[in-house]
Amino acid sequence: MAARATSQADGSASIGQLVASIKDDLTGLVRDEIELAKAELKEDAKEAALGSAMAAVAAFLGLVAFILASFALVYAVRALGLTLGWSFLVVAGAYVLVALLLLLAARSRFGRISKAERTKITARDAARALKRSSNST
Repeated sequence: MAARATSQADGSASIGQLVASIKDDLTGLVRDEIELAKAELKEDAKEAALGSAMAAVAAFLGLVAFILASFALVYAVRALGLTLGWSFLVVAGAYVLVALLLLLAARSRFGRISKAERTKITARDAARALKRSSNST
């Protein structure tokens, strides 16, 4: 970097050196953008996987609650107030509550997905900088 700055200050840098320097800078920029995108997508994939797992557990518990509520309704209609049917209903209500809590937690996890915002911003800034430099030459 110091050698390049010295030769540019002297005005003796050849066109080939300048092109090679620009190529190296662009290659480094592209490499950095790719690494940033990989890191952001990896974080997003983790959040999506965890959110999906929570949603799957909530769906399973919802199914269990539906089955238990169905049994409870059958027992309640059949016996009209026997404790067995009402106890099934209470258990089903507890599963519904747990399923709702898990769905809220999954929704929160999905809300944390960043959609690679930093990559978009830096890529947009790099494109603007390249546009400005090409317009000024």
